[in-house]
Amino acid sequence: MSTSFASLGLSAACLAQLEELGFETPTEIQTQAIPHLLAGRDVVGQSQTGTGKTAAYSLPLLDRVDETVAAVQVLVLAPTRELAQQVAQSVDDFSGARRLKTLVVCGGQSIERQIRSLRRGAQIVVGTPGRVIDLLDRSDLDLAQVRWVVLDEADEMLSMGFIDDVKRILRRTPQERSTACFSATMPREIRDLIQQFLRDPVTVTVTQQEAAPTRIEQRAYLVPRSWPKMRALMPILEVESPESAIVFVRTKRLAGELASKLQSAGYSADEYHGDLSQNQRERLVQRFRNGQVKAIVATDIAARGLDVENLSHVINYDLPDNAETYIHRIGRTGRAGNTGIALSLIQPFDRHLLRRIERRLRQQLEVSQIPTQAQIEARRLASLQEKMQATLAGERVASFLPTVKELSADYDPQAIAAAALQMVYDQSCPQWLQDWEAPPESGTPKPVKRHSNSSADGSKRSMTSQRGR
Repeated sequence: MSTSFASLGLSAACLAQLEELGFETPTEIQTQAIPHLLAGRDVVGQSQTGTGKTAAYSLPLLDRVDETVAAVQVLVLAPTRELAQQVAQSVDDFSGARRLKTLVVCGGQSIERQIRSLRRGAQIVVGTPGRVIDLLDRSDLDLAQVRWVVLDEADEMLSMGFIDDVKRILRRTPQERSTACFSATMPREIRDLIQQFLRDPVTVTVTQQEAAPTRIEQRAYLVPRSWPKMRALMPILEVESPESAIVFVRTKRLAGELASKLQSAGYSADEYHGDLSQNQRERLVQRFRNGQVKAIVATDIAARGLDVENLSHVINYDLPDNAETYIHRIGRTGRAGNTGIALSLIQPFDRHLLRRIERRLRQQLEVSQIPTQAQIEARRLASLQEKMQATLAGERVASFLPTVKELSADYDPQAIAAAALQMVYDQSCPQWLQDWEAPPESGTPKPVKRHSNSSADGSKRSMTSQRGR
């Protein structure tokens, strides 16, 4: 018998929000960690990214944060800006209607803006060690009332050289705090940190997740350095011509923006995220199943409640930060003995993520250029020819024969047919293709540097908390 979220001791408000988001069954690490964190125990979680660890620590901590106190009560440290943003988005989604303020503090963003946000009050701060240290040194971040600290991907922070900063931050927090440390591996430095800063911690572990199904064809498209992703996505959709697709993005805001841009370009798409009501989500899913919508743009968390059979494509508009989430995403296609296609848009700074995914999959993904104008036009002409053949087999074509006969007095029949095809082609040609400019980098894409294969621990799961989540 499977465990339910209700059996873990979470509040009624938390359970209602999980139901609203479409989450039904906790993952292994959530089942193990949530009761201990609710009880105030320190926890060490040996868990690969993508096994649901964000929910494992977010849900119990959100249940215990005091909404009436504007001071920082929860501090989450993450190794990268992207992961910090993902975690914060997940926390916002899980908090629902509760009046809680979550703030991301990391490099690459205005520190002055982050300081102003801190002065307005935030109960939960998610940040990278370097920016947290900067704010502490400037006395703009007060950790005196912090009750919980979470170290997310501790081994990654170690490998990136942040371990000393993490220790400095922990020394600035109250000794009576509760601490959770999540790490895929446990090198000596992480074990030493746990021994020094955690009090009698409970250790929870998860098991390895299955690898990606072999019936899914996986390809990556290299986005030219000067191109926005949206400009690269349209020719990919034109050539790939998915019957039905889920397009994964990091944030709810981007889901809305991308869906709007696809609609403006004439593509049948819509957004799917936690801000939609239950009725709106159900109507959208039904339209998707009926083929009225070809693509749904969604974040990882929202897509947990989106289960559609016979999905032809999964498109990683934003590549996830870890292989486990990638596997979970693409596993939505190629089900029930069917084949599926998984496409990923890769920018130059995504190469390390691609290598991480390849090591986990124990295979290399084919990396291709964005389709050229010639390829797109060839694909459109082939589609037009198929439609022409279907029209010639129909009954209505006879009603146009007198017009053709009249034109034949002055023009060659083949020229008439070609002119008709040109009219149809031009009328159906989208504006983005009319404005097409070739990528600045032509020829064979620059090879992605390959590393030797290695395995990583993961977890088979029914729900994870990976955002843009």
